Amino acid sequence: MRRTLARWVTRDWKLKLVSLGLALGLWLLLVPSEKMSSEKSLTIPLESRNVPAGLEIVERPARTVDVTLRAPKRLLGEIGPSNLAASLDLERATVLQQEYALNASMIAVPQGAEVVKISPSRVTIKLERTAEASLEVHATVRGKPAAGFRVARIEIEPTKVVVQGPESRIKASDAAVTAPVDVAGLSDSTIFDADIILPRPELRFVSPQTSARVAVTIEADKAAPVPPARKKKKS
Repeated sequence: MRRTLARWVTRDWKLKLVSLGLALGLWLLLVPSEKMSSEKSLTIPLESRNVPAGLEIVERPARTVDVTLRAPKRLLGEIGPSNLAASLDLERATVLQQEYALNASMIAVPQGAEVVKISPSRVTIKLERTAEASLEVHATVRGKPAAGFRVARIEIEPTKVVVQGPESRIKASDAAVTAPVDVAGLSDSTIFDADIILPRPELRFVSPQTSARVAVTIEADKAAPVPPARKKKKS
C-alpha cells in the first residue's frame, strides 16, 4: 500500500506541482481580497461595571488593554479603538478578591471578527467598603481689613457636611475647608458664598449642598494707635 502511494506521489511530480500552483493562483483570483482574513492589534479602553452596592474601587489597573483581532480585511479596516471596549463585570466582586481574569468574551466585536489575544490576561482591582462621616467645615480667610479695623467674628453655615468614600480614606481627624475668602481692605462686615473643599478627592458629598455661607464681622480696632492730631498753623 505504501509503495503504491509513494509511486502515485512521485509519478509526474512536476506536473502535479504545476497543477497545484495553478489551483492556488486560481483560488487567489476568485476569492476577493477583502474576504481574506488578517490580524490587527489595537489598544482599547478597559471599563469596570456593576460594582456591588456598598463597595467602591480604590485601586484600579491601567485604563487600557492591548488586543489582537482577526477578521476579513474589509471589516478589519472599519474597526478602531473608538468603537471597542473591554468591559469587566464586577457584579460578584468582594473586598477579598483582587485579581480578575480578562478574556475575549468581555469585548463585543462585529460579526465576522474575533479576538485572538488580550494583554494583560489578568488585572488587579482593589475594592473597599463605603463609609460615611460628618466633617466639620472650617472657613479659610485671607488678607487683612482696612487700617484701623479687625476681624471680630467669623460664622459659617453649614458647620458640618456629611460625606461618603472608601473606609480607608476617611479619618477621624478630617475636616473640610472653604475656598479662600478675601477680606483685604474691608471696613464693613461682609457675607461670602464659598465652595466647600473636601480633604481627599475620593470623598464625595452626600447632600447636594457643596458651598458654605461665610459671615465675616468687621469692626473698628480699639487697640489700634490713634494718629496724632495735626497742629493748626498760626495766621
